[in-house]
Amino acid sequence: MIQGVKIKKLKIIPDDRGRLMEILRNDDDMFIKFGQVYMTTAKPGVVKAWHWHSKQFDSFTCVSGKMRLALYDAREDSPTKASIEEFEISLANPMVVQIPPGVYHGFKCISEEEAIVINNVTIPYNHSDPDEMRIDEYDNDIDYDWRK
Repeated sequence: MIQGVKIKKLKIIPDDRGRLMEILRNDDDMFIKFGQVYMTTAKPGVVKAWHWHSKQFDSFTCVSGKMRLALYDAREDSPTKASIEEFEISLANPMVVQIPPGVYHGFKCISEEEAIVINNVTIPYNHSDPDEMRIDEYDNDIDYDWRK
């Protein structure tokens, strides 16, 4: 496992009205602080990658469809430098994956329907000075193939 990445398996609680799933609570071991919660989507086969942050932690979960989340540890001082991790997240396999600063990440929608992803970040997005660096999903030095 990439150093600093945390996983929380989630539990879906059904009843006759529908379902409930707690994603992240402020008393969870993985909770750091609240910055912002947002939703993003990807259409089938679409890749949203690679990006990383210098200060922000991300906590991803997929609430509809299915995504393949990939991580690459680019931190020079990390004992897991150059490691790659991959997770398939959906309501059939519900989890939150917390990604520390310096770890590249991205996801691909691997379902036939659009994937809906919720991300709880520790720092609100700053439009004038974003804590987000990006590289091309295919043209880079990361040994990962999104075409699979």
